[in-house]
Amino acid sequence: MSTSVDGLVSGMQTSSMINQLMQVEAAPQTKLKTKVETAQTAVTSYQSVNAKLKAVKSAAESMARLETWRAVKATSSSDAVTATASGSVSSMAGAITFDVEKVARAQTSVLRVDTTSETFPTQFTIQKGGWADTDDDPLTENDAFTPDDTDPAVIEVGTPPTAAKVAAAVNAADIGIRAYVVTTGPNQGALQFTSSKTGAAQGFEITGLVDPSNPGEEITSSSSRDASLKLNPGTPSEYKVTSSTNTFTDVMPGVTITASKVQTGVTVTAASDVSAMTAKIQAYVDAANAAFTEIKTQTAYDAETKTGSPLTGDFTVRQMNQAMLSMISGGLTYDKKIFDANGEVESTEQVSFGSLSQLGIELDATGQLSFTASKFEAEYAKDPSRIQSGAIGFANQVKETVTKQSNTVTDVITGRKNEIDSLNEQVSNWDVRLSARRMALQRQYAALETALGKMQNQSTWLAGQLSGLS
Repeated sequence: MSTSVDGLVSGMQTSSMINQLMQVEAAPQTKLKTKVETAQTAVTSYQSVNAKLKAVKSAAESMARLETWRAVKATSSSDAVTATASGSVSSMAGAITFDVEKVARAQTSVLRVDTTSETFPTQFTIQKGGWADTDDDPLTENDAFTPDDTDPAVIEVGTPPTAAKVAAAVNAADIGIRAYVVTTGPNQGALQFTSSKTGAAQGFEITGLVDPSNPGEEITSSSSRDASLKLNPGTPSEYKVTSSTNTFTDVMPGVTITASKVQTGVTVTAASDVSAMTAKIQAYVDAANAAFTEIKTQTAYDAETKTGSPLTGDFTVRQMNQAMLSMISGGLTYDKKIFDANGEVESTEQVSFGSLSQLGIELDATGQLSFTASKFEAEYAKDPSRIQSGAIGFANQVKETVTKQSNTVTDVITGRKNEIDSLNEQVSNWDVRLSARRMALQRQYAALETALGKMQNQSTWLAGQLSGLS
């Protein structure tokens, strides 16, 4: 264990001398630490560039998706019917006309009751199924009931059996039917049962629920039913579609239709949503410009101050910027896939699309991209298929190029991180070496002070002896 020996005999500041010597000894380690800091700064810069490249790739992927070009905007001629585009790849522009013949409803059954009665049965059954109620009148004994494949639910009513306990027992059974009591007058009420879902298959039949204290009262019901649309009404090609809810998803590709009341002569139109397409192209342009700016920032050099940025002189990164710009300025030629009847790629055809200004994309004098939506929309209106194919071809080229660039940057980042790990290991090894060197210097100077102390003692003794002789 070393101790401070400052000035015990010699009066020298040995600790300061050791520290100065250690600074010289630590010079190689200091250089290693500087290399680590430089490498870490470079890694951060590479990661920043890579994040921008990945954003460009994501925007290109979105622009290349078929659903982007199948996007439609749906409208309805009726306030009672809403039409919403689902954004599906199956979406298609077009229009349909229909009548809303029925809206979906849940079955409701009511039993008039004496709210004070305690003579309800302690047990009754409810069977789920569907009614053949073609006239939509209240259900009668002439309307056929078809039970589903579930067993009847046996409802056990607590005692004393009141209307409120009947409702509570039904709710506790959790069979998709809600029950409650509505007070209609002094000691009078209605025990109401309602299926929790709409649709013709969501009906039910109650058996054994009578109140001997209130004879003559029977359960009255309106059946559950499906919603129904009549397509192409009044024409030889008319037909009907039904839904257990008021929402129809299969009537028009990529459009969801919801009806709220009976209506005739409703027209739903789905038109190409060009605004959705322009938004995707604008997103690509914004992402590309952000990448150009980031690369320029990370590779910049200030000639006046003679200072560079973390990636100044990095040819790989600077070349990325040029490669992406060349794709814009050089015009577009791409390979178009030809599919067979089974949806398999049969062949490819090289297409010369020409200037990307047809997509509204142009390169300005500052090295940034601009997008003019009106130019794109005008060209798309002339030939939607050609513009769509060109935009997808361009997006696929961007995606391929940027993927390679991003992979290259990722490899560089991995290499730099490995280099940092190696440098840090060397720094750690130097810590051990320098610690040993400091201890050696401390022992050396401590021994020097001890030797000087002995010499001083001997000198004093000799001086005393000589003085005695004289």
